[in-house]
Amino acid sequence: MIELQVNTKGKKLLIQLNRSIIKKCSVNNLREITIAIDAMGGDLGPAAVVNGAFLASKKNSKIKYIFFGDKKKITPLLKKKSIFKNNSEIFHTEQVIKNDTKPIDALRKFKKSSMFKAIEYVKSGAADAVVSSGNTGALMVISTVLMKTIKGINRPAIASIFPTKKSETLMLDLGANIECDVKNILDFAIMGNIFSKTVLGIKNPKIGLLNVGSEILKGNEMVQISAKRLTKEKNIYFYGFIEGNDIPKGFVDVVVTDGFTGNIALKTAEGISELYTDFLKSSFTDNLYSKVAYKVSLPVLKSLWDRVNPSKYNGAMFLGLNGIVVKSHGSSDDIGFANAISVAYDLCINNFNEKIIDDIKKNFK
Repeated sequence: MIELQVNTKGKKLLIQLNRSIIKKCSVNNLREITIAIDAMGGDLGPAAVVNGAFLASKKNSKIKYIFFGDKKKITPLLKKKSIFKNNSEIFHTEQVIKNDTKPIDALRKFKKSSMFKAIEYVKSGAADAVVSSGNTGALMVISTVLMKTIKGINRPAIASIFPTKKSETLMLDLGANIECDVKNILDFAIMGNIFSKTVLGIKNPKIGLLNVGSEILKGNEMVQISAKRLTKEKNIYFYGFIEGNDIPKGFVDVVVTDGFTGNIALKTAEGISELYTDFLKSSFTDNLYSKVAYKVSLPVLKSLWDRVNPSKYNGAMFLGLNGIVVKSHGSSDDIGFANAISVAYDLCINNFNEKIIDDIKKNFK
């Protein structure tokens, strides 16, 4: 995170640059944020989680951590980093929700798990946000049951940021709601609109509805009715329909879709990224000439990787809940987990939930 202090009409402001996100807020509004960390979630165990928190702490000293999980495994990791001496504590738990645990079982049978307890802390107000690399379904079900949805929002949505040719685009829903109605789509557009304004700093975000074509007559009945409803909303800049290949072009700031379509789009993008990575690796190792070409191209390749590195965009948000919940990828490394923490911090410091509630009251009665 890069920080610049400037004076504007006698008022000191802090401009924060984080993941290409530019935010402007009063220094007086910057407060300490407590984040509940599910230390036992994820494929790489507590080490990646603690190292991720360490990287996040180096960039932001305003974060306090509560690590939920096996104290015997977490304590030695924290002792290696002096930075945690005054800004962290451990809540010991013995239960762990595994990736193959059914969400309903996680809710009923794992109430003493690291994930459940971390979410409880946010519900009670003891923490401002929860970050977990654990079971996505379990995280969504437990969070929804304990926290409930914001008044005016029927269902929460999974949202994440994608790199585009122009900058970045927020997309939701990415899998929380397999079937959606018109009200759900409108809710997603409202939340995406507020996120883009408050966190990404976009004054008038363009909202696009994902469809099988950009023509006005394309799409099923739900998509057609949703488009007509969005067109009538004076407080939303509805761009219109966009197709899947338009997403990386950056035509819109927010892409709205149902969870079934969104998850397929997400997994397809991840698969294509892996495919091209494999193509590049094989191309640069074919023969001596290609190996030399790799050495020459290395600076360009590093620059390219810096723009599309998945770890820089890690941290899917569960928008629409009465609490901040961020899902880190299960296989995320320390850099990725640090970014997920930054996402949670951004939502907290920008009072995202409060602004959703206020916007719904004012503009979407």
